[in-house]
Amino acid sequence: MIVESWLARAAAGAPDRIAVQDGARALTYAKLLSHARAGAAALAEGGIRAGERVAVALGPGIPFAVALHACWLAGASVVPVDVRLSAAERDAICAGAAMVIEEPLSAGAAGDGPPDGPAGGEPHAGATPATHDLDAIAAVIHTSGTTSQPKPVELTFGNLLWSAQGSAVALGADPRERWLCTLPVCHVGGLSILVRSTIFATTAVLHERFDTQRALHALMNEDITLVSVVATTLTRLLDAGLAHPPALRVALAGGGPVPAALLERAAAAGVPVCQTYGLTESCSQVSTVPLAALRSAGPGGTAPDSGAAQGATAQGTASQGATPQGARAQGTASQGAGRPLFCTRVRIDADGEILVAGPTVAPGALSPDGWLHTGDLGSLDAQGNLHVSGRKADTIISGGENVAPAEVEAALEAHAQVAEAAVVGRSDPRWGEAVTAIVVPREGASIDPEALRAHCAASLAPYKVPKQVVLIPGPLPRTRSGKLLRREVEMSIDERDRHTR
Repeated sequence: MIVESWLARAAAGAPDRIAVQDGARALTYAKLLSHARAGAAALAEGGIRAGERVAVALGPGIPFAVALHACWLAGASVVPVDVRLSAAERDAICAGAAMVIEEPLSAGAAGDGPPDGPAGGEPHAGATPATHDLDAIAAVIHTSGTTSQPKPVELTFGNLLWSAQGSAVALGADPRERWLCTLPVCHVGGLSILVRSTIFATTAVLHERFDTQRALHALMNEDITLVSVVATTLTRLLDAGLAHPPALRVALAGGGPVPAALLERAAAAGVPVCQTYGLTESCSQVSTVPLAALRSAGPGGTAPDSGAAQGATAQGTASQGATPQGARAQGTASQGAGRPLFCTRVRIDADGEILVAGPTVAPGALSPDGWLHTGDLGSLDAQGNLHVSGRKADTIISGGENVAPAEVEAALEAHAQVAEAAVVGRSDPRWGEAVTAIVVPREGASIDPEALRAHCAASLAPYKVPKQVVLIPGPLPRTRSGKLLRREVEMSIDERDRHTR
C-alpha cells in the first residue's frame, strides 16, 4: 500500500506547529519539510537512488531529524548509527550503506542560530509530493546488544505506522503533545518518538542524552506531556525533586521492569507512570498499561469505566474517583507490562517464552511458525496483562531449579537501602550455578549482606535467595537506553575474583 509522506502531510495540515525542538532551536513542520527536501535533493545529487541504504551518524537533534526525512523523501532506507561507537563498530554497522551522513545536510539544519519563529518556510522549490510504500524498508535498526552482538532489524514503513497507531490507542493522542526524548535515536525507542510525532503532527523534544537536571527542567517548565524513561532515569528524576509536573500526561517506562516501590514513589510525587514492554523486532511497544489504568478503582487495578478521561493524572481528585497513591501504584504494578497493543497478538510458548505476531513485527524476524520468538520469558494473567520475568538466556539453573534473575533483582531493589541490583549465575560445584547478587547501595546507606539475604527470603523461595551478595559502589553497566548489561556485570565479578585470589 502506498501512502502520502508523513512529513508532507503534517506540513500541509499543521505547517506552523513545532515539529522538533532541540535546545534553543526549533523547526516548524513547514521548515522541516523544506530542509528535508533540500537534503533529499543533495542526496540525489550525491548519487543516492531509491531503495539504497544511507547510514546516519548524527546524535539526537534537528540535523538527525532532517537527515531521517531527507532519506525517506529520496526513497532511501535509514541506518541510524550510534555516534559513540568505535571506528570498527561503526564500520560494521555502516557496511552495505551507499553513503554515511556525518554532518548536517544543510546549514539551516545545523542547529545554530536563533530558533525559527511560529511561521514556517515554503517547501523546497521544484519538489514533488513523496510517498511511503508500507511494505518497503524504512529503517535498519541494530539491537542494543545486551545478550549478544548487535544485530540489524529491518523495519518497514508499515511496522512504524502500526506501532504509532497502537501506542496512540493505549496512551491517547493530543495535537498539543510534546514528547520528551532522552533516548538514543539510533535505537527503536528514541527513533519511534520522532516517527510518531511526525505521523500525528505533534512535537518531539530531543535531548542529546539523559541529563537529570535538564530533563527535570523540561518536565517542570516546558509543557512536556509525554516522556519515555527507564527505571534508573525515573529514579534519578525523583531523587532530583520531580513532583507534579504540570503538563505531563504519562511517563512511559520501558527497558525492563519497574520495581513496585518505585511506582509507589512516583505516584506519591504525582508522576503518572505506565509500564511498557517491547523490543526492536516489534518496532518498540508490544504491550502497554493503558493510560486509563492510572485511574484504577483500587489495589486490584480494576479498570475504570469507559467514560474515564484519558488525560487524568496520577493525583486526581475525589470527584474524579481518585484512590490513594499507594493503591493506584499497586493497581498498575499488578498489571505488569499491560495488555498487548490492539494490533498485536501475544502468546506464551510451552517453555514460557513470549511469542509476538502482528503488523508491528519486522517481517524478517518472524520464525517459520509465523511468530516472533522474543527470547523473553513471561506469562499472561486472567485479564490478558503481560508479565515479563526475564530472558531465557539469563535463566539460572541452581540445584536443578530455574531462577529468573529479574525476579530476584525486583526483590533486592524493594529494599529501601538498595539503589540497583543485578543477579547472575556463578559456576558452583554444589549448585551447578549459584545465584549471586551484585548490589549498589543508596548513597550513604550501609547494607549487611546477610540482612539483605533475609529480606529476599521473606518473598522468594529458598533456591532463589542469593547465595552471595557482592556490594559495589556502582553504577551498574547499562546500555544508552538503560538496559542492564548482564554480561559486563559477570565479567567484572570474574575480574574481581581473579584479583582477590
